Amino acid sequence: MANRLASATSPYLLQHKDNPVDWWEWGPEAFAEARRRDAPILLSAGYAACHWCHVMAHESFEDATTAAYMNEHFVNVKVDREERPDVDAVYMQATVATTGSGGWPMTCVLDLDGRPFFAGTYFPDQPRHGQPSFTQLLQAIAEAWRERRDDVTSTAENIAAHLAANADLTGTAPIDATVLDAAAARLGREFDAQHGGFGGSPKFPPSMLLEFLLRRDGSADRAVAGKTLEAMARGGIYDQLGGGFARYSVDARWVVPHFEKMLYDNALLLSAYTSWYAVSDAGSDQERLARRIASETAGFLLDELSTPEGGFSSALDADSEGAEGTYYVWTPAQLVEVLGADDGAWAAELLTVTPGGTFEHGSSVLQLLGDPDDSDRWASVRERLLAARALRERPGEDDKVVAAWNGLAIAALARAAGVLGEPRLLDAAVRAGRLLVELHLVDGRLRRVSRHGEVGRHAGVLEDYGCVADGFVALAEATGDGVWLEHAGRLLDIGLDQFGDGSGGFHDTAADAEALITRPRDPSDNASPSGHSAITTALLRYAALTGSGRHRDAAEAALAAVRTLAEKAPRFAGWSLAAAQAALDGPLEIVVVTGPGDPVGERLAARARRSLGSVVLVVGPEQAAASSIPLLAGRGLVEGRAAAYVCRGMVCERPVTDPEVLLR
Repeated sequence: MANRLASATSPYLLQHKDNPVDWWEWGPEAFAEARRRDAPILLSAGYAACHWCHVMAHESFEDATTAAYMNEHFVNVKVDREERPDVDAVYMQATVATTGSGGWPMTCVLDLDGRPFFAGTYFPDQPRHGQPSFTQLLQAIAEAWRERRDDVTSTAENIAAHLAANADLTGTAPIDATVLDAAAARLGREFDAQHGGFGGSPKFPPSMLLEFLLRRDGSADRAVAGKTLEAMARGGIYDQLGGGFARYSVDARWVVPHFEKMLYDNALLLSAYTSWYAVSDAGSDQERLARRIASETAGFLLDELSTPEGGFSSALDADSEGAEGTYYVWTPAQLVEVLGADDGAWAAELLTVTPGGTFEHGSSVLQLLGDPDDSDRWASVRERLLAARALRERPGEDDKVVAAWNGLAIAALARAAGVLGEPRLLDAAVRAGRLLVELHLVDGRLRRVSRHGEVGRHAGVLEDYGCVADGFVALAEATGDGVWLEHAGRLLDIGLDQFGDGSGGFHDTAADAEALITRPRDPSDNASPSGHSAITTALLRYAALTGSGRHRDAAEAALAAVRTLAEKAPRFAGWSLAAAQAALDGPLEIVVVTGPGDPVGERLAARARRSLGSVVLVVGPEQAAASSIPLLAGRGLVEGRAAAYVCRGMVCERPVTDPEVLLR
């Protein structure tokens, strides 16, 4: 018999609808039940593509004995951390504060006021490696609640006080060239020169840092970015057959991934590879690799994550056939079975598929460490392997549409469309933009998620407003249609009015949002941009297109507010550093005005698009001179010829009609 989660819209919650646990969704009803029973709340948070969430669910939440104990002694609440990032952020902060680390599944136990007095992550069903079993843990917590309530209350009060006194990483001085140079130098020292990336294992794609480094003119900075981008593109973290990146590598060499594929990772990496292509030397091996990975990653978004309504799904699971990675890995024998002896042996060598294996049970994750010596043969091998893989059990899909992550995808696709010359990418970005406008905007405010064309009830958070506004700005740039700029402006004004803290910083939830035990605010980037850095980026680009002093001032104040973070922890400030680099550069503004069928206009636009990064670019026809995009308005042809207008810091050069002059 299904529990209360059967009526949920979240795919993650629906995964637990048949558990014997009497789950509640987060909300006042659960707290009312806890007070009625005088029982603590057991909060379990995770997400649909989370491997260890599945493990803990199978071991504990599907076990009738464990569930019976949970139901007797606790009010059990399930939270999709992607649907309620505000709730997750508050209790993840408590988890990190009390244990020194975090992750999912997250397990917290709360008092009747929602204050945590215990926090942790995964707990096994049996004692293991000095860790108690989940049942032992529950028994100890229940006993403490009954017999030592004063200790529980004291612990809850101490943790709540800690959460209220967040570490101060704010600043008031601008992020100037000195800060940016120091951040780049520190990243250079922390760079893994052998394998690319930063730190050891596990190793995550540093997408936002790469954007910052690619925007700088220094060859050393771009070399750090290029080494990392090539290593990821050739490693097992990249799907060498189907395109798209896994969430992270469990090793330092990018060989074995954690196989789940997230929308936000692939949107951010599409942006990074597009930028790498844009700054690469024409005709170089680097340019060819960057273009291929950007195009294939965009194809992955369109082919694998598109929803019937026009948006993009959140993720593909790591697991299929009850185990992680089985959809993606191969043995030499499997290659021979599909390809025959000769092509099978050739493919095994090319893709590093060894008899001993690089993964589990003698299987290997595919790597493409060098370019194939026969591109036609590789195309045939890849096509046959993809066809064979399609017969395997496909990983599950979390098909909810998250506003913020769709904003990232829209921006990446809109900008890649022009740089790569692939109009279908812009068409997909426009469809997703329309879905957000028509479905996620309710009474002028953003909703966080939708699924199957039905919008959810949860309010958008700061990252939704920032990422979606930036996506709309990118659509305005790519299409020349001022309607998208109007949508972006309305979202940014709500961001300033509802989320601003009055001193340049931002809260992650709106002023009129549900009150939690503390109002979350975290300007640091993690796997995706923080709300703070996302809205800063959107404010800056919007101001460049409109000339709005209010929005430019807000962007500069927001950058000043994270100066200390940029100085002390630049690896967690990549998107803000990229925005600060753009602000320092102007940003550079380019308008290309073309006549009908004018080849020179196309060459001007192509040249301008190879200057991505700190550039705001609008391409439009002559009749767009009356556009509602102020940067485009009033710009016309020059003596009947296509022209490019280059401006920086509200000062414009004379229009040029020669692509080589534009380059200079």
